[in-house]
This record gives sequence, structure tokens and C-alpha cells, in this order.
Amino acid sequence: MKKAVILLSGGLDSTTVLFRAIAAGYSCYALSFDYGQRHRRELMAAQEIAQLGSVVEHQVVRFDLGAWGGSALTDLAIALPEHRSLETMGQGIPVTYVPARNTIFLSFALGYAEAIAATEVHIGVNALDYSGYPDCRGDYIEAMQRVYELGTKQGREGRPIQIITPLIDRSKGDIIQLGNELGVPWEKTWSCYSQGVGENPVRACGVCDSCQLRLAAFAALGLKDPLPYALA
Repeated sequence: MKKAVILLSGGLDSTTVLFRAIAAGYSCYALSFDYGQRHRRELMAAQEIAQLGSVVEHQVVRFDLGAWGGSALTDLAIALPEHRSLETMGQGIPVTYVPARNTIFLSFALGYAEAIAATEVHIGVNALDYSGYPDCRGDYIEAMQRVYELGTKQGREGRPIQIITPLIDRSKGDIIQLGNELGVPWEKTWSCYSQGVGENPVRACGVCDSCQLRLAAFAALGLKDPLPYALA
């Protein structure tokens, strides 16, 4: 059975990637990050989803990108975008972009994968997402694949660890349809950029970019998102 490291944030995309890998028969090792994000609620989702998916191991790597700031996801002084239209979201790179986040994540994943002799790293990046993050695009993944080939013993010996991006060209609606086929428990996932609403953060805000993208995708399919929202 092939080993794969799955980058698991606890969100809609990464959970679909995990369930896809499980269905394909991979031995899955989940990797999540506590990096100082304001929406640390997603880690609770990741832990529960990893248990539901019966992964071999779930590692949570901790470091503090909040010490540097530079993003609305790590700096409370930068307001989260709210009530934006999908057209507005598609214009430029938003303040929720975290400097070099996927480069950091994929570097940790590479070290983990080589240490356990995994052959692949699966990540739920999506180039069609309205957010337009630079580290979710195909040319970026191609460049990181070259790093995987040149920067590891496995790579130099002709056995490079492969970066797998099964969602990169899929719309959010396509991802939801795939997740439905795989039995993804949407009610367990967390996509909201905020910490959540209420003393027990079980309700997503419903107004940040991530919430609105998710809600719009479910609505376009004529489906109701089972995640509870404070506002929508």
C-alpha cells in the first residue's frame, strides 16, 4: 500500500483530498499546522476528520507566523474581508493571503514524507478559487515539485516524492460533488476565516470570503450546507 502525506486543514477542500486518498487505497498520514491563525477552530475539525478517516497518524506542527503578521489570518489588526461579491473576490490577491504559507507547509510535508518513506504529498490547492492565492497555482506547484526532486535524497536517487493536486482545476461545486460521492462529512469541516461565533465556536460567520464561496457553491448545486452559520 502506498504511503501519502495529506495536508489537512479541516476545510472542505483538504477533507475531500483526504477522503479521495482513502478511497484510492492509500495509507494516509495527515499533517496539520497550528501557525498562529485566527481561525484555529479549523484544527478541531482536522483532528475529528483525521479520526473519522482512520488515518495512520495525524501530526500537528506548531509555529507562530502571527509573530510576523502580514495577513488578516495571522494579524488581528487587519480586518477580515466581509460581504464581498464573488466578482470582487476575483480581483487581486486578498489580505487573507499568508506570506509563503504553502511553501512552508509543503516543506514540512516533504520532510515528513521522506522520513516515513512516503511516495506522495497530497494538497488541496485550487487555481480556480476566487481568492487567487499565488501559491495555489499550477506553475507554483511545478516549481515546488522541482524542489522536491533536487532537495531530497529520494529525489537525487531518482525516486522523487510527488506533489498530488487533485482539485487544482476543479470548481468549488465540482469539489462538493466529488466529496458527496466520497461521503465527506461536510458538517465536520470548517472553512470560516473567523474563530467562530459564540462561546462554543460551532457556527461559522457566514460573511467572510471563505464562507461566502462555500455557501454559493452549495447553493448553486441546489444543496444546503449542513455547517451552521451565524449569518448568511
